[in-house]
This record gives sequence, C-alpha cells and structure tokens, in this order.
Amino acid sequence: MTNLIGRWLAVAVFLPTLCLATQAESSPNQQGSFVTLENAFLKRSISTVGEVHTTSITNKLDGKILTPISGHAFVIHLRDGRQLSSADFRITDFRKTRHGETDRLSIQLSCSKLLLKAELIYTLNDRDFFLRKQLTLTPEKPLSIERIDLESMQLDEAYQPYTISQITAQGPAQWRPGLGQPLYTKTTGTFWGVEFPAAENTVRDGVLTCSYSAARTIPTGATFTTHTSVMGVSDSPEFIKDAFFEYIDRTRVRPLRLQTQYNSWFDYGGNVNAAKFASSVALVHRQLHKQRGVPPLRAYVIDDGWQNTSADWSQQVWQVNGKFDANFSRSRQATDAADSSLGLWLSPGCLFGGQAAIPKMRAAGFRSLDPWMSLTDPGYMDKLEERMTGLARDGVSYFKLDGVFGHLNTRNFDVPGFKGSEAALNAPQYDPQKIQYLAAGSERLIQMFAAMHDANPDVYIVISNGAWLSPWWLQHIDSVWMINAGDAAGGSTRTQELVYRDGVYHDLAVTENTQFPLHSLFNHEPKKTSSKETKETFRQYLYMNMSRGTGFVELYIKPSVLQDYDWDVLAEGLHWAHAVFPTFKRARMHGGNPKAGEPYGYTGWLPTQGYISLHNPSDETQTYTLTLDRSFGLHPDAKNTTYLLSSPVASWLDGLNEQYRYGDSLRFTLKPREIRVLNFDVTERDWKTLVALQTRTADDFTPPQPIPIADHAILGIWKYGPHTREFKADGTCTLRSSGVEQWTKNFVANSPTQVTIEGTYGHKIQKDGSLNIEGRYTATKVK
Repeated sequence: MTNLIGRWLAVAVFLPTLCLATQAESSPNQQGSFVTLENAFLKRSISTVGEVHTTSITNKLDGKILTPISGHAFVIHLRDGRQLSSADFRITDFRKTRHGETDRLSIQLSCSKLLLKAELIYTLNDRDFFLRKQLTLTPEKPLSIERIDLESMQLDEAYQPYTISQITAQGPAQWRPGLGQPLYTKTTGTFWGVEFPAAENTVRDGVLTCSYSAARTIPTGATFTTHTSVMGVSDSPEFIKDAFFEYIDRTRVRPLRLQTQYNSWFDYGGNVNAAKFASSVALVHRQLHKQRGVPPLRAYVIDDGWQNTSADWSQQVWQVNGKFDANFSRSRQATDAADSSLGLWLSPGCLFGGQAAIPKMRAAGFRSLDPWMSLTDPGYMDKLEERMTGLARDGVSYFKLDGVFGHLNTRNFDVPGFKGSEAALNAPQYDPQKIQYLAAGSERLIQMFAAMHDANPDVYIVISNGAWLSPWWLQHIDSVWMINAGDAAGGSTRTQELVYRDGVYHDLAVTENTQFPLHSLFNHEPKKTSSKETKETFRQYLYMNMSRGTGFVELYIKPSVLQDYDWDVLAEGLHWAHAVFPTFKRARMHGGNPKAGEPYGYTGWLPTQGYISLHNPSDETQTYTLTLDRSFGLHPDAKNTTYLLSSPVASWLDGLNEQYRYGDSLRFTLKPREIRVLNFDVTERDWKTLVALQTRTADDFTPPQPIPIADHAILGIWKYGPHTREFKADGTCTLRSSGVEQWTKNFVANSPTQVTIEGTYGHKIQKDGSLNIEGRYTATKVK
C-alpha cells in the first residue's frame, strides 16, 4: 500500500548499523531490560521485564526524548465489561528480525487470566520517520471483544487537536464524528493514531489512547489481527501537522494526482442519457483540449440517472436502465475518443437514486434500515463489492460514492432497538453503538475499496455525503467530501459563493482544526451553468477556486450554453492548475475568516515554486501583510532561495517587487472584493498560453440593468404541501418545512415575474398567479 512519494527531510545518509539493545534473535532470558527499534529519525525503547511497555521515545530530528509517566502496551475491552491490559500478560519470547530495510520486533505473550495468546509486533523502515505497531490475539476458546487500545499511556504533553464529537442521526450540517483524527505532543513533536478512519484517538486527563471498535467474537484457535497504530516524529512541534500530512502522503493508497473531470449533473440532472452524455463529452474535449490545449480530462462522469431501480437488485445491484448500454459501451467509446475514461456516480447506502430498489432486496433477505441499506449486511455488501469491482475491471476509472452513512441532514445507524435514523439517536449515550456500526461499516467498505484497487490500480474513488474527514481514509480512497456543506455554494454573486465555500474551509481547517489535507477535499466546484457573467468575474472566481489546492477538480458545467469567452477562461484556469499542481501537496489556508469579511487566501510551496491567492470579500478597502517563512507555508529547504514573482494576470502584480526571498514581507492594499493570485518560481515562469487566452475572444458578456427587488411581485410567503418559501425585500428566501426552517438563501430578480436563487434555482410567477418553483413544484401565495 505504501507509496514512497517525496521525502520528509533531506537525509542523505542513513545509519549503516542500527543501535540495538539485543541481538537479532534471542530469548527473553538472554536480554537486558529493554529492546529498541531505531533508525535515523527515531528510537523507541520497550521494556522486556515484567509488563511489556514503552519506556522512552527519542525524536532524533530535534533531539528530544518523550518518556511516558505510565501506561500499557495495549488494552483489550471484552464484551462482558472486563478489561485485559498488557499487565495481564507475561512475555514468553521475542524476536527481532530484519526484512530488507525494515526491522520487525515480535513479542510473544500469554495471558494470566484467560486461555489467550497474543503477539505484539513493531515495525520500522530505515527510510520512515514513523513506526507501526500491531496486535494479534489467539484464544483457546471463543473470545468476545468490544474494543482494542493499541496505545494507552500517561503523557502530560499529549494533546488532541480536533475535539468535536457530533454523531447525530438528525440535523442539517450536524455531522462531525471526530473519528480517525491524530494526536500530537506539545514539545517533542510526535504524532499518534490508529491507521483506521473510524478509530477513537483521544487525550483525556493526560492519557493518550489510540483505540478502535473491534466488536466481534474470535473463534477457538483463530487468530485476530488488529489494525495498525502509528507514531511518528517531526523536526519541530510547531510543524507537527506538516510531518503528519507528509506521512499520510507517503502511505496513501495511490499517489496524489490532479484529477480533472466533467460531471453530468449540472448539465442534464437525472435526464442524462447515452446520446446527451456523448455529445457533452465531445464538446468539452473539443473546446478545452483540441482548441485551447488543456490536457485531456481524466474522466467524464455520468451522475444520477443511469440506474434501473425497477429491476431486482437482489441478483445484481445498480443495474443499468434503458438509456444506456448494459456495459456502457457507447459511453466508453465517447470517453475513449476524448483520450479519457468513464466515471460513475452511485450511492452505496442507496440513499440517493436507489431507494426504489430496496423493497425487493429486503424481500430477498438483505438488511435495510430506514429507509436505506445497512453497510454491514453481508448479502448486500457482497453484491455491492461484486458490482463495483466488475465495473472497475470493465474500465470505469472513477467512482463518486454519494450517500455512505447518510447525507447533509440525516444519518442512519444499525443500532438494536432503532430503525436507523430516529432523532432519539442523537443522544450521546448511543455513541458507542453508533461508532460500532461506523467502524464495522468502514471495515467492510475498506475491503471493497481494496478489491476495486486490485481490479484497476488506477481507479479514483471519492466518498461523499455521510463520510467524515479522517486522513486515514486516504490509505484506501482518493478524496473525501468536505461535509456539512451544500452541493451548490450559496450566494447570488460570485463573491458570496466564494465566501460560502471558503467559509466552510475556514470552519474545517481553522475553527475546528480538522487534521485533513486540503489537497484531497471534494468541494463540488467549480460551477458554470450559464454565460451570464463577464470574463473578469468568472476568471477571479475560477482562480480563487483553483487556489484552494484540491487535486480533485470536477467541472459542474453546462457545455451547450457556454460561449467562446467562457471556454477561454475555463481553459486558462485549468492551465494554471496544471502548472502549480505540485505545490497543492502542501496547500493551506491563510489570513482571516471569510464570513467575517476579513482578507484571506490559500498558499502552497515546494522548494522551487509556490503560490499565494488573496481575497478581500468585504465592501471596504483593507490592508493585509504576510511574511514568507515556514509558518506561512514555505518549505523548510527554501531558506536561501530567491523567487521570481509572476502572475498570469498582469494587474495582480501592481505594487509588488520582481523577486522575493524567504523571510521577506509583502503588504497589500486590497480593494473591495479584490482577488489576486501570485506565483513564485526559482526560474522565470512563462504564462504566454494563459495570457493569449485572455484576448483570444473579443466578445464578452454585457450585464443587464438590475431589476429592483423592493416592490417585486414575488415578495411574500408561498405555500406548497407542508413547505413554504418566504421571499423578503432584503434579497433572501427562507424555506420552511412544517414550520421548521431548512435554509435561507439569496435570490436576484431576473424579470418582473422571475427570480433565481443562488444563480441556479428558477422561480416564475405564472399567469394564473401561482409560482412555479424550479420547474418541479407549484406554490400559492398565502401572505
């Protein structure tokens, strides 16, 4: 699984001989009081007298030693409430062996309370700044376990950067499970965790615990192997997050790549078919690649609309409807012609686009919740894995898995006594059962992801609604939805859209301190479904969007309505993303809170190149100062580097020097709603392709005169079924269901009888006085 891509520090010489406290292989009575694993980065010393436990950890990058006050090598939580710790085991043997560049320490243990044998395994590679640990259990009679603690020690300097635990069944944007987040130490610069996205890594009262739900019964004589835990080191506790993200990049299932693609949802919605899809594929490829030189998109994705829910899914899940060939042959021909591949959307839990197929599966004995499928049901999950691996084997290179354990408003759990998503499950008292389901479901999904990777090692997998932001997902998939956000960025202007989405970024990365790399976030942008904005407006939005640093760029566009000048700008932004993509590996946010109107932006740096984006979202001129140093994001190897400043847009360079060095400060005076994107390179950057695109088409959009809202006929309350939409003179619309507010969004008037919410959702007053909503609902004015 490990992909050694990149490096943490420039260590030219590794230790030729590790300092060992024991010989390569010997029995306990021939050893001293401890054994060590050691390389050029770290040393971990483990007691072999009495209870096995860690005595010290040396961080060789900064020379500091971490000494636990007390602790256990592991703790086994049994189903009957009892606990077995490493204190309940005696060492019967241990062996230290070397396999290539990796040292392996195996400690054999026997339980003094139960007929149970265990093996504790530590591994350390010469080139790694992190060490792994694993436990196996072999009982002589059935053993029912609940949870395993792979690390449990008193460390007063340990801390938990992400502390939220919000595991709800009901509630819009109230989904922050807090699972699979790392732990750090304050002065010794170490990171810790179980390599499992549903792990419970916590620090409580100074006790560091790396644990996960392992609920199962181990049969007599069978061997159960836990997930691995990891601990690693950085050269400074101030930059422990950088070290942790470097570890994640090294161990992710597939190398980080720039995944650019088209998605059919904002083009056709559920009305997509093979002919329409092929038409859009050809058009996008012609406009972007053939005419403007953008590298071919990696995938073209058929979103919701291809599945046949009237079929019997108990035999094969996610069958294809009559709008497409059974094996997507015409669609694959279209993507092949575009030097690309086919991608598909589907919902593992059948939350979206699959609910109609559930009754037949339930009748066949598959387990469903209310009203979705259980991700721990063996029958359904086996069928899902069979289908997914078959599609991957047949050439589907991308999967958007939308609706895993729930969605923005609702999550469901397989908890005894509940149907699955009752509001009563919001209570924290049920968290252990909910976590148990999430852990078991995650393990089953991971098994499926591994099979998909075996079928197509180049597959790209995104988990969307109902997932959560654990960086350890990236050891199995490629990108994760940013959670607690709407598909469409709210706002009636591009500035408002940016503030909405970037506000969520700030919530995640800054306010909540989520430990997840920005380069693997799925943010559901950029979006371009009309030609009704100027090139400059679209350009600023697009560059700012790309500068967030995500390697997953899915185009939510309506190709048939775009004009030449729109394609010019879109191509320009994609060219820029390709040019700076290597820096996305270290992308991060800087500045203030977008929702508070404070200047902010994104930045990413390697030793030879970097970029900075800036946005003043307010209506007032503001100044902003930054310093080019490691705290801002510059690479530690760049301290003696001189960078040449450039930008694809000449005006973005106004008032700045031609070159900058590490440690220099930049002061900006940003006009209202101003955006700038700056590039820094050790060699001169040539932007002639992008500059040429800026003048390729003389035409541009001319904005119409705005229509005032104050006396618009739509103002008031409109009712349809249990829902109401209230349009106010301040330009906002509030949706309520049975009197409960669901959302408030901005709208603009397009004509005396038409308005659009967030630039997408049309509302038109009919001749009979009724209101047509989005072409889907009819409402009557009640106030």
